[in-house]
Amino acid sequence: YLGRQAAYSVHGFGQGARIFFGKDLHDITLPEAALLAGLVQRPSWLNPFRHADRAKERRDIVLGLMHENRYITDAAYNAAVASPVRVTENASREAPAPYFLDLVNEDLQAGQNDDSPIRDVYSTLDLNLQHAAEESITSGMRDVDKLLAKRNGKGGPRAEAALIAIDPHTGEIKALVGGRDYGQSQLNRILAKRPPGSVFKPFVYAAALNTALSGAPMVYTPATVVDDSPVTFWSGGKPYEPGNFRGEVFGTLSLRQALAKSDNVAAVKVAQGIGYKTVVQMARRAGLNDDILPTPAVALGAYEVTPLEMAGAYTVFANGGIWVKPTAIANLRSLDGGIVDGNGRAAGAQHQALDARVAGLMVNLLQEVMRSGTAASVWSRGFTLPAAGKTGTSHDGWFAGFTSQLLCVVWVGFDDYRELNLEGAKSALPIWTDFMKRASQRAPYRHARAFAMPPGIEQATICTQSGMLAGDHCPETRSEYFIDGSEPGKCTMHDATPKPSPIVSESAIGGAQ
Repeated sequence: YLGRQAAYSVHGFGQGARIFFGKDLHDITLPEAALLAGLVQRPSWLNPFRHADRAKERRDIVLGLMHENRYITDAAYNAAVASPVRVTENASREAPAPYFLDLVNEDLQAGQNDDSPIRDVYSTLDLNLQHAAEESITSGMRDVDKLLAKRNGKGGPRAEAALIAIDPHTGEIKALVGGRDYGQSQLNRILAKRPPGSVFKPFVYAAALNTALSGAPMVYTPATVVDDSPVTFWSGGKPYEPGNFRGEVFGTLSLRQALAKSDNVAAVKVAQGIGYKTVVQMARRAGLNDDILPTPAVALGAYEVTPLEMAGAYTVFANGGIWVKPTAIANLRSLDGGIVDGNGRAAGAQHQALDARVAGLMVNLLQEVMRSGTAASVWSRGFTLPAAGKTGTSHDGWFAGFTSQLLCVVWVGFDDYRELNLEGAKSALPIWTDFMKRASQRAPYRHARAFAMPPGIEQATICTQSGMLAGDHCPETRSEYFIDGSEPGKCTMHDATPKPSPIVSESAIGGAQ
């Protein structure tokens, strides 16, 4: 630890060389090296920006000991002690990604092994994406400020924001912003627990689609129809009455439509139908925390998670069902030059959380959210690459989405936990879109591929009204995807002698009044 400069904690001689001298560690001079070595004793007392005289006195002591022990010549010693202390003020202001560096330091401290002292730390950060993330937060939050001022009037605390972007296949964190201004607040909101709202719903639907493989008594598919009429759910003897945003009621919806519209009643009915414990088990496999409980509210993202957790959780969709732990450290190098595994990838940093076929269906459903649902404004804002994602509007505003190359989660809310009262589509989504547009200008992120279905998925024509395989008399049909063997029976709704369609209702799921 080498003290603080401006808003930044300085850790390690590499960062010290950049902060104090604006140089790479390999390029520093003898007196600069001696100054860094001397700082270790009392970093704040000797801070060269504030106390150049103290720093020089301590530096010269180090130089004297080097000379006394014959590490430097008479000429080198005399030249070094005669040189003034020169530090680069601008270097401290340009220290990149302070919230990211804090996360790196926390990870290092948590995993430090005294038997293997670390010489070099190689992070996962992509500085181009980091700059893009900071610019997107700055511009996006100006718009949020204006919207909140119109709604709430001027004055009061400013809303905050956080953004994390990772490689969905490796978990490497490429950009991270933990707040609007590190100088004003060092609280890293990437690690703050907040209710995720509807960005949690994909885990409800993933658990439901998994019934095609789990042997559950009722199999759910993207075509399964749900009645979203208002209903009271009971849990622990207490009523729970969810409603949709703006009080909308759509009637009967397929699972595809229900997720695209972010229908609350439908999500709770699906969760109750498969069992709330099944939803929680899905969340745990996706790396979300143990505080999530099996109640009706779980379907609507009522239990708190961090943006870091949510970024990791969405890798199960973007990475073929494999959960990958987000990491800020690429590798560590020990004093002897050997590579040290500092991020624990070798032990439990990834696992198969979801069948690849279910993950493929979920990606397709999340693409629907962006085609026709609550995230459709992504395209009108000028983003054109193949992508999938989900808005979240509950206590705060969220958006989680990904391309084949990059996964990004954005959160917007207040530090004092007051309600944002601004939907995710108008708060977090514009920031996500702006960032992904900037990212798409750079390799390899501009080469995002179209999402392909994995083996074991088939396509069939269904009746839009019943969700069953289309018959000759069905007035409206469309294509839908199914896990092999899970396709429904033939539609009978439009036969001469119609039969009831398999609508998920209160009687089907039980326990509702």
